[in-house]
Amino acid sequence: MIAFLIVFPFLAALALAFMKRHGKGRKYFIFACCIAIVAGVVWFAGDALLGSGDLSLLPEAKTVDMGILAAEIGLMGLIVFYGFKFRKYYVALLSVAQTGLIAWLELTGKNEIAGNRIFSDKLTVIMVLIVGVVGCLICVYAVGYMKDYHERHKEYKDRRAFFFAMLFVFLGAMFGLIFSSSLTWMYFFWEITSLCSFLLIGYNRTPEAVRNSFKALWMNLLGGLGFAVAIVYAALVLHVNTLQDLVAMGNGTTVAIIPVILLAFAGLTKSAQLPFSGWLLGAMVAPTPTSALLHSATMVKAGVYLLIRLAPAMCGNLAGTMVTTIGGFTFLATSMLAISQSDGKKVLAYSTVSNLGLIAACAGIGMHEAVWAGVLLMMFHAVSKSLMFLSVGAVENSIGSRNIEDMHGLIVKLPEMAFVMIVGIAGMFLAPFGMLISKWAALKAFVDSKSILLVVFLIFGSATTLFYWTKWLGKLVAMIHNSERLPNTVKGSEWFSLISQAFLMIGLCISFPFVSTYLVEPFLADMFHETLPAIISSGNLFIMLIMLCAIVILPIAVRFLTFGKKRKIVMSYMGGANAGNDRAFVDSYGKEKPMYLANWYMEEYFGEKKLLKPSLILSTAALLVLMTIAIGGAV
Repeated sequence: MIAFLIVFPFLAALALAFMKRHGKGRKYFIFACCIAIVAGVVWFAGDALLGSGDLSLLPEAKTVDMGILAAEIGLMGLIVFYGFKFRKYYVALLSVAQTGLIAWLELTGKNEIAGNRIFSDKLTVIMVLIVGVVGCLICVYAVGYMKDYHERHKEYKDRRAFFFAMLFVFLGAMFGLIFSSSLTWMYFFWEITSLCSFLLIGYNRTPEAVRNSFKALWMNLLGGLGFAVAIVYAALVLHVNTLQDLVAMGNGTTVAIIPVILLAFAGLTKSAQLPFSGWLLGAMVAPTPTSALLHSATMVKAGVYLLIRLAPAMCGNLAGTMVTTIGGFTFLATSMLAISQSDGKKVLAYSTVSNLGLIAACAGIGMHEAVWAGVLLMMFHAVSKSLMFLSVGAVENSIGSRNIEDMHGLIVKLPEMAFVMIVGIAGMFLAPFGMLISKWAALKAFVDSKSILLVVFLIFGSATTLFYWTKWLGKLVAMIHNSERLPNTVKGSEWFSLISQAFLMIGLCISFPFVSTYLVEPFLADMFHETLPAIISSGNLFIMLIMLCAIVILPIAVRFLTFGKKRKIVMSYMGGANAGNDRAFVDSYGKEKPMYLANWYMEEYFGEKKLLKPSLILSTAALLVLMTIAIGGAV
């Protein structure tokens, strides 16, 4: 099943690349492939939960190792080709440098160290479910969305065959990365995700898309170079070539902190932490399914997944200090920047970077409570952010805009879409949804770690998060009398994906104590090699149950209170004479003016011109100083 999950998406991608015609055959082929992947994921998860436990496989696979090396050289050739074609020679140089290091290590036989190539535990199960289920729902959504997209954008060449092929390559690469224990195997799949993001971001081939795609490529190749140097150092100095062996000696050996720092650096770049957030923000030029896949199920999740794996090796040392400082600062700075944005996709982009910063900070702390919070945050963020990105894409196709201000009264204009978006927003910050519970656990871990700076980052970052989500939620539910419903133009495949993820979000909220008990806590017990105390007490579970019931009971109770009451419609006060329709008022000059409610985005305080450049400078300085001190101290 592991081989199927890794190989099948690549085979599906190959078949899709040759399906040039835009008929129903391709649509049903994509649906069938998604069903097969989800079935495989569910089968694997069930078998892993009911089976004997962790798996370590393939101690000997030299033929596959050589095949992967040949594929790595092929990837390098493709990157070099694009680098020279667009005169981005630094991209070619970065690719040659890191691939050259790995090729030298493999061909000289210096990496022939005992170790399994494949590893699976409870965290693997969680990640496989995220990638398989959420990723496939995004692919299903993309079928209907891309048809509407090209109908609205005649100026872009229709390359849907290539687009869908890249989506499935992304899924296959993520499965390979998740199952890899060998650092060289993980690096190979890591680089595939970097190349896929480059190709998908540049899908439109506009100058802006090409520019942003190369920004994503060079930033991730920089992290890939750190990854490659870590592999070489671990093989030559520590004589290990698996992630599990490196983590096992990470906190007990001084020199082991060097590859841990380099891998953590790669994780920070892949998860778009400051100062590398620019590549993920630039990805907004791509079609919405690309954004959803990058932000929720694949690219950035690879970064925080690696950081969570490294967590025990970062506990109480300078590697952890580096990750927690950058992650905590990113959480606060980007949540403040999100306040000033009215473009829905840009708000989601800053929100993604912000939440990934919190997950990174949890991993850097390295304590079991913090890692528990990080894993739960990762799960809820994947579903909620995918749902929100796809919702914004559907709204954009329906009303021609993704600006939050244009979503005013969506609860009347497109009530089904508003409901889906409300579920997504609620999942990000309302009780008893898991993001709030996870932040509570993160706060407790930060307090226990005695890091005042992290506590400040979390408190003020959470406050600003509440602010921008509430603004958006208020726009959706604002009602104007006599508002008209808009025609529902969302395709059936899009609705299936959106409704499925909305119910998945609610189901995850209800079942997350069980997810914690049977998946997260066993993973933590194996990771820290000790029996862990209960993270969620029975009292807290009871409070969460009350919150959950209140969501259902309160609206029903309010409805009962209105029985027998005479309703009286009162005109809105507008600072002038109401024109009689709650849409306009007569001013002091006797002229009729339209009424419009708008959010205050406070660009003079939180705008990109005010905060972005200082944030990039501070984060770059902190990263360079902390890496230098940590590596210098180990050397």
